Amino acid sequence: MSGCEARDAKKLVRSPSGLRMVPEHRSARSPFGLDEPPWVPDKECPRCMQCDTKFDFITRKHHCRRCGKCFCDKCCSKKVPLPRMCFVDPVRQCAECALVSQKETEFYDRQLKVLMNGATFFVTLGTSDKSELMVCRLSNNQRYLVLDGDSHYEIEIIQISTVQILTEGFTPGGGNTRAIGMILQYKVPGSEELMQMKFTASEDFSCNRKLSASWLAAMHKVSEGGRMYRKLQK
Repeated sequence: MSGCEARDAKKLVRSPSGLRMVPEHRSARSPFGLDEPPWVPDKECPRCMQCDTKFDFITRKHHCRRCGKCFCDKCCSKKVPLPRMCFVDPVRQCAECALVSQKETEFYDRQLKVLMNGATFFVTLGTSDKSELMVCRLSNNQRYLVLDGDSHYEIEIIQISTVQILTEGFTPGGGNTRAIGMILQYKVPGSEELMQMKFTASEDFSCNRKLSASWLAAMHKVSEGGRMYRKLQK
């Protein structure tokens, strides 16, 4: 077990919003996770915050698990998976939040799984002219990019500043391109120095090239998604 996965144990907790499977140690939380929002107090929302319907004995109020606002059943009836908050089952969300959560489903169900399965690349560190064949994958807690070969590296995802995907096959008139590698820039904790790694897909077998291209595409989407999530959390 690598050092970054030594604290991956999880526990089942019950909150007002539902059952959640969360890391035992806060330091092991996924960088793509979200905290549960505080609920708008019942006394502060006499009407639905979407359609303005007045709450009474018949028209009950419900809280969206993603934004914490109060809605009537009509405006907050959808139950949608919310993996970013570690919910075990789909939870009640307002229409706007449900749409966002549904769009994230592909990100969690596909891209992160591809990255955790890993792929093989020739990795070049900094300005070195030597490369090393390494298996690259996302750690189970989604916090680190783990590289294993004769050497071993663990790069914290939140320390990655840029991801540049390298392609080939582009023509001036347009056409298909294929991801063949990437350049990763990141900071080492405790230092402001910017480090760089170059990843080049192995050309040994057709299946390896396809797997590497899928992994690179997922890495690109994760980096774009990570920037979007950081903006949303500000």
